[in-house]
Amino acid sequence: MTISSDMLRSISTADQLETGLGTLEFVDGVPSPETSELVQNNLAFVHALNAYLNGFPGASTQALLKGFDEAGVEHNSILIFSELMDSSSLFLTANADTVYFVGIVDLTSGPMVVDTPPQALALFDDMWFQWIVDFGLPGPDRGEGGRFLLVPPGYEGSLPDSGFHVRHSRTTRALLLGRSFINENPGMDPAPTVETIKSTLKLYPYAQGGFGTSIGTLLEGHVHPDPPVEIPETTFVEGTGLAFNTIPPSDFGFYELLNELVQEEPVDSNTNIELMGDLAAIGIVKGKPFNPDKRMRAILEDAAAVGSATSRALVFDPRESEGFAYYEGSAWGLPLWVGGYSFETPPPLVTKEGIKPLPPTGARTHNARTSFFYAYTGITPAMCMRLTGVGSQYIVAFKDADGNRLDGSKTYQVTLPPDIPAARFWSLTLYDNETRSMLQTPQRYPRAGSQSYPTPAATADADGSTTVTFGPEQPSDSPDGNWIQTDEDKGFFVILRCYSPLESYFDKSWRPSEIEAV
Repeated sequence: MTISSDMLRSISTADQLETGLGTLEFVDGVPSPETSELVQNNLAFVHALNAYLNGFPGASTQALLKGFDEAGVEHNSILIFSELMDSSSLFLTANADTVYFVGIVDLTSGPMVVDTPPQALALFDDMWFQWIVDFGLPGPDRGEGGRFLLVPPGYEGSLPDSGFHVRHSRTTRALLLGRSFINENPGMDPAPTVETIKSTLKLYPYAQGGFGTSIGTLLEGHVHPDPPVEIPETTFVEGTGLAFNTIPPSDFGFYELLNELVQEEPVDSNTNIELMGDLAAIGIVKGKPFNPDKRMRAILEDAAAVGSATSRALVFDPRESEGFAYYEGSAWGLPLWVGGYSFETPPPLVTKEGIKPLPPTGARTHNARTSFFYAYTGITPAMCMRLTGVGSQYIVAFKDADGNRLDGSKTYQVTLPPDIPAARFWSLTLYDNETRSMLQTPQRYPRAGSQSYPTPAATADADGSTTVTFGPEQPSDSPDGNWIQTDEDKGFFVILRCYSPLESYFDKSWRPSEIEAV
């Protein structure tokens, strides 16, 4: 029996192949030197492109760390926005509704205790934007404030019997990202909320054998108690009005940022070993210098440009097949609903009969993950859980009712029907397409909503609906609280937030209008 000629042709390579890379040449199946160089350069480009698209979460956290350094916020200190965050800071899709408090928890010397404030909406993520735990309203403390113990990788010491919410971080530093509400304060004054945060938020080393460890455990002789820790005063750095950047670059500097992260964290800190393989293929390896030659640097510059372009296409112009739309036939959507916070299993259904998990898909929704982390920051199940009255929910619109991108030189209106599904409050915020940060105009806080701080509350119409206008000039018939200023020279996008969302948000019986050009 012999192999058929058809079979041989199917496993062979022609002397010439016309491809998107150009003409590839072979002699008896062996690539010519020119073809070999061409395809290997392309392979390096593919690895670099994958590193950009799949490594953006890590670059984003490292950019946050560098931004905090720029703002003078040391590790275990807290950047707080006492008068809320405004458009001065370049911070991916932050809001102008809540008091932010953010910082980097340093675990390089051992476990750290974080005493958290009550009534927060907050999380801990590691430096690859892998979720560790929520705290506050969606956390195990359920908004009462709690004592969290963050344990670094490789820790071999003792842990308490009880008294702490113990969580393990895969990285030696962790991101603390918190938001607290002002809507119940008299006059919407943020000061009481700020005072609560400053009086309750503490960060300090864990002392083995102290609080949380019973005397019975000590008597077993396996735990050697440390001296009691003197809890230091938390250092707070004011962030309102502070101009600093937390966004990764879109050039070769992106890979330098990723290299910094790889060098500073354990080799197995990222669960995505395929990503680590892509990084190794372009020269980013733990314990080795990252010093690409002229050829590789040009490839990385090109890959960063294509990676940025691809990410922007997924954010601003996703195909219908991606499934990002929240309502059928609508511009309002969010990529998290496709695969949940893990970008693999959609968030569970919450019904009157209880929580009904959806089955794992067995596939990572890469495009949803790229789209999310390129435009947003922080990751937690709370961002897409279908629980009423807990957390906050967002939907985003990048286009108007006719499918056109939102143009800062034009005027638009959106109508929110009566009974907006937000038990606490709602808001609309405008963002700059370029920076994905709050749009910078003479209007310092580019938002409208039900809160009367930091801008006047929006006024409802006689029928209970609320109309908000976006445009470079305030219409004569629009109240101050119903107009958000745009920049004639910039495109923008819109996020609608519902804090403590109601059932009509999740069952979609309530739906905002599309954004209409006036």
